[in-house]
Amino acid sequence: MVLTLLIVTAIAGSSLGFIYQLTKAPIEAAATAKQQEAIELVMPGFDNDPAAEMYEIQSDEGFVLKVFPAKKEGEFIGAAIESVTNKGFSGEIRIMVGMKPNGDIVNYQILEHKETPGLGTQMDDWFKPAEAGAEEKSRSAFFDAFYGIKAKAEGGEDTKSIIGKNPGTSRLTVRQDGGEVDAITAATITSRAFLHAVEVAYKTFTEKADAASSATKQEEGGAE
Repeated sequence: MVLTLLIVTAIAGSSLGFIYQLTKAPIEAAATAKQQEAIELVMPGFDNDPAAEMYEIQSDEGFVLKVFPAKKEGEFIGAAIESVTNKGFSGEIRIMVGMKPNGDIVNYQILEHKETPGLGTQMDDWFKPAEAGAEEKSRSAFFDAFYGIKAKAEGGEDTKSIIGKNPGTSRLTVRQDGGEVDAITAATITSRAFLHAVEVAYKTFTEKADAASSATKQEEGGAE
């Protein structure tokens, strides 16, 4: 019985190891492709290789953020920042957010989360400008009357979208907390978490990116 168990265990272990080696390269390639796609989406217009110039910075919360510098003809035009929060309804939420040198948000993409399907998952597009006519279809008088949620403020400003805004000058928190952003309907916790990830990216990027980038260049120069 012991010999049989050892043989079965050895076969199972060998099979798992073989499958891991077989799938390791395709999984890594898929992850790299997804990362590159996210960088191009949130910080378009660069002509360098942001992934090759990536460096890491640590937030005050202890999160390690990846910064992908975007350059155009040698000039720094912004960065794609991989940020994270642990305040999601179902755990961590990982995002890629593009920011100009002054912190203005260019775009974002959700990389990983475990939020509730149909509710929290709406953050994929919720905080982006709505397509023409989409607001009328998705927001009804019912929600305006009973929840006090409006697609746009009286001045025509989109009260959901964070694109083009700067966390340093705008209150990018949900309205329930005194902010300027409409939370996802029935998913306020997810909304708070998403905006926290954006805040972490902005604060860490604006306060620590220059020092971290300089340190990385010095290390690379010393290694050469």
